[in-house]
Amino acid sequence: MPATVVVGTQWGDEGKGKLTDLLARDMDMVVRYQGGHNAGHTVVVGDDTFALQLVPSGILYEHIVPVIGNGVVVDPVVLIEELDTLEAKGVDTSRMALSGNAHLVMPYHQEIDRVTERYLGKNSLGTTKRGIGPAYADKAARVGLRVQDLLDPKIFRQKLDVVLKEKNALLAKVYNRLPLDADDICDLYLGKLADRVSAMVVDAVALVHEALDRGDHVLLEGAQATFLDLDHGTYPFVTSSNPVAGGACTGSGVGPRDIGEVIGIAKAYVTRVGSGPFPTECHDEVGDILVERGHEYGTNTGRRRRCGWFDAVMARQAVRLNSLTEVALTKLDVLDTFASLKVCVAYQAGSERYVHPPYHQSVLHQVTPVYEELPGWQEDLSGATELSDLPPAARDYVAFLAEQIGVPIRLVGVGPGRDQFVRFAA
Repeated sequence: MPATVVVGTQWGDEGKGKLTDLLARDMDMVVRYQGGHNAGHTVVVGDDTFALQLVPSGILYEHIVPVIGNGVVVDPVVLIEELDTLEAKGVDTSRMALSGNAHLVMPYHQEIDRVTERYLGKNSLGTTKRGIGPAYADKAARVGLRVQDLLDPKIFRQKLDVVLKEKNALLAKVYNRLPLDADDICDLYLGKLADRVSAMVVDAVALVHEALDRGDHVLLEGAQATFLDLDHGTYPFVTSSNPVAGGACTGSGVGPRDIGEVIGIAKAYVTRVGSGPFPTECHDEVGDILVERGHEYGTNTGRRRRCGWFDAVMARQAVRLNSLTEVALTKLDVLDTFASLKVCVAYQAGSERYVHPPYHQSVLHQVTPVYEELPGWQEDLSGATELSDLPPAARDYVAFLAEQIGVPIRLVGVGPGRDQFVRFAA
């Protein structure tokens, strides 16, 4: 059976964790295919809130095999802490599988991330300083350490000595930082961490393909989102990997013909964390209302998110880049309070009108959003369970967005809870 991909269509924080958790009910395996612990997925189950960073959202179902794929960069300290937290809440984590080809986030990656952002000052990229970018840089430079190296202490130490010589020289001579000690790193990584991690290490490519060959339902879950993609996002204000659907292939080891559906996740408005262009950003009371009603603070960092009206120009491009088959819309209930709503249907830059984002970043920074205004509903949607429970204005808003982006919206979130959603006609 072909795999299903879930991908964010904006700048992240669209609610992929909740949707993945919802879809996982009908899945047998959930595979995280890129990113690191710089992305947080929040899932609310009853009175419990689970903030997941590395662990796939499907961990909350006992029938799911959760897999961290080769495209992820893994901080084993964070992974073990997250698994321990889940176990303390009664979640069985013994099914966790980790690709031996996934790269490790090392202490020098985190140190370099911190000092680099500080050095850039006002030109900083707004990273989470978790070492994700430097880990991917080492992967591309072919000096990265991988999960499988934890299983061979001799190889681990040899690789570490080579790379640490260069990293310590950089830290000392460029950033005036103290060198890191190889013995300390080995004691940590080859000690308790290796013992805990080794039980999870698998040939993830084989594991996923065996599941597909059996006809199992496999869900491929990305972190971040389309416009944080290294190639297709608002560069350089992007992440260091490929969250788009194409990244699901390289990050999990499946081919394009193994993928059936690609489901895009979009908020009913737009948010962004950190620096970078944001054409529909609201710098007024509207932005403040969206922040407070939507609880728009980063799961990992606690940073306040920038908020703005829904951007159909972005969404159309996300449809193109990911070959989306449908969209799930989240947080429609956050808009309950507004008497009228705006949707950006195009960008204007001088005499040019754009229905897809301009490729040149200088133009993108200068565009003005072209809005269409729709009536609000000013009713509480949080109790809606059927399409008929939504007021006409809310249904019209969703229908207008679907018409603008060109693919159906089949699921609409009306609250943070696991079951707070409404299905639209297929």
